[in-house]
Amino acid sequence: MAVSFEGKTALVANIDHGDGTGVIDEEAEFDSPETVEAIAASLRKSGLDVTVIEAGRDLPEKLKAEDIRFVFNIAEGRGGRDREAQVPALLSLLDIPYSGSDALVMSLTLDKAMCKRFAMSFGVRTSPFCLVSPGHENDIPEMDYPVIVKPNAEGSGKGISEDCIAQDRDELTAMLKRLFADYKQDMLVETFLSGREFTVGLLGTGDDVQVFPPMEIVYEHPTQGDYCVYSYKIKKEFRKHVHYECPSDIPEALTEMTEAARTIFNALGCRDLARVDFRMDKDGCPCFLEINPLPGLAPNYSDFPMAAEAVGLSYDDLIAAVAESALSRIEK
Repeated sequence: MAVSFEGKTALVANIDHGDGTGVIDEEAEFDSPETVEAIAASLRKSGLDVTVIEAGRDLPEKLKAEDIRFVFNIAEGRGGRDREAQVPALLSLLDIPYSGSDALVMSLTLDKAMCKRFAMSFGVRTSPFCLVSPGHENDIPEMDYPVIVKPNAEGSGKGISEDCIAQDRDELTAMLKRLFADYKQDMLVETFLSGREFTVGLLGTGDDVQVFPPMEIVYEHPTQGDYCVYSYKIKKEFRKHVHYECPSDIPEALTEMTEAARTIFNALGCRDLARVDFRMDKDGCPCFLEINPLPGLAPNYSDFPMAAEAVGLSYDDLIAAVAESALSRIEK
């Protein structure tokens, strides 16, 4: 797929160089050098003049020095629940067009509890949940157990370990204390959904958005006691633990997920690409988990490219389509 644009393009990323502090999932959201090069190669194949720039404090100076006119943004940012908004906000300030959603969307969606409340206001079903702040682990409302616990403002499975399911209040209290010590942020506590798990990719913007058929994450075996959890470890070693099916065999629920994904995407004002995750309850009703407007793009690894491949879209064409969707806004 050819993309028409004559200005210089930057692929802006946070890159995992393996120089973190040793915390197992510290840089889980950062892209590997191999992924960055794969995306850059695809953009070049589409006809764009691309240079790779890391999203550090000197990003404004680098963008100016390179005379960048368009940014393909995959930067996760550094620090805080607004980190994914850092680069979009900067690019908006500098009046440089970029791919993906704007700073407001990035901030809202990284806050899982806030995004779930937003989705509920549009009639999208989600599992019962509460948000617990450090020091308030004893102030938990009555909930149906088991529950799953995860950091409220993380992605890529960060903080979702092999010990994230609590069977009762005592287990939950102990789990919260451990997670507060490790992640220094609010924790999302959700009633655990025992049904099947799906992810839905979206490509485009507004009326032109294409919703991919839901892709099922099928577990080969329980990953945590009797439960199946898509934890950080499982994502890192997914070929040992899961396989993917698309489309699956539940047409009514698939339609509900597809429409819910479209509703959330458009209500938030997402642009160009996103991935929406669902899990079914014990009665087979799909419930919204979260939306990621900055989904991973690692070839042969990330869910979003796999979902695109299932509908016949090659990796090169997927990257080009994201760029084309973003560049179309420049012309309007």
